[in-house]
Amino acid sequence: MPEPFKNLFNAHVIDAMAEHLGRVHPPFDAGGFATEAQRGLENLELKARAAQITDALERYLPDDFPQAVAVLTGSLDPVTDAPLDALQSGATNRGIRGWAVMPMADYVARRGLGDVPLSLDALKAMTMRFSSEFAIRPFLIHHPQNTLRKLAAWRTDENEHVRRLVSEGSRPRLPWGIQLKAFIRDPAPVLDLLEGLKDDSSEYVRRSVANNLNDISKDHPDVAAATAQSWMKDADQNRERLVRHAMRTLIKAGHADALKALGYGKPKVRLESFELSSAEIAMGETLAFDVEITSAAKSTQPLILDYAIHHVRANGKTSPKVFKWKTLELVGGKTFNASKRHAIKPVTTRRYYAGTHSVEILVNGQSLGRKDFNLKTD
Repeated sequence: MPEPFKNLFNAHVIDAMAEHLGRVHPPFDAGGFATEAQRGLENLELKARAAQITDALERYLPDDFPQAVAVLTGSLDPVTDAPLDALQSGATNRGIRGWAVMPMADYVARRGLGDVPLSLDALKAMTMRFSSEFAIRPFLIHHPQNTLRKLAAWRTDENEHVRRLVSEGSRPRLPWGIQLKAFIRDPAPVLDLLEGLKDDSSEYVRRSVANNLNDISKDHPDVAAATAQSWMKDADQNRERLVRHAMRTLIKAGHADALKALGYGKPKVRLESFELSSAEIAMGETLAFDVEITSAAKSTQPLILDYAIHHVRANGKTSPKVFKWKTLELVGGKTFNASKRHAIKPVTTRRYYAGTHSVEILVNGQSLGRKDFNLKTD
């Protein structure tokens, strides 16, 4: 069984933080900090553990903010070229890195809004050892223009972690992060940042750009699709991959312009047959279905084959969940056969209700047909 995620903040990591902070600033009460940061740790989840460590930093670091920042940045592990996942192990014998940086960055976010230049420089140093994507968001909210100018300058930084922070930190709907409501309303400042990163040399950065544009697509689908169409002009393979990942939500939704950006037009196909393995399924069983699709076009056409399960909700109505299936090039006049098995099993993100559900076949976002099945939950 994998180790619980919350255990990334553990006594060993906190003790190492205390040691390095005390090494840089001998008056620092390392023992008091470690005791307070570890109090009741086993009963806390990951974000609560991080917050408790930040509380302890506030208590034991110098009251003078510039002096406290100097202690924090002086305790960091030397910069390496390691990818983010290789930095997550925590402090080394040389300094602090990995998840231990998160409460340090949160300290800067809490205490540093009155000194934006110093705080942003500190977050830049910290993001090289992990990520400051959560901590930079209060600065974008309270000091948007100054922070945006700094992010624009960082787009050409030699360190890929810093360049990634430009995109990841400005994501309007970053998971676990504070929503950037101003950018949800108007994504133009974010799109300006992404424009300078869409051809970044690092896949790590480009993946973040794709996720940011996907965030934007949830509130401004037409804007995101138009951006995708613009970016696809003279695009190389890396940018094509970025755009495809960025458009994943709109592709599932069948957004015509997003599909067009990736070369998928209105499908010219016929659904020759669509069969379910059973009209009745019990929880824990697998629904199987087969489709036969024939091209009605004269030439080869690119197709995205998806399916949606229309789940019954508590009020008796249904809501669809789209699942990816296949992409293919279907020769004109030819027939394509596909089979799928979909497990109906309990998951933490959905509660199943008994009743009439359905499966819908989608090609390039267009519905070709739908079949009902009854789900038994007893």
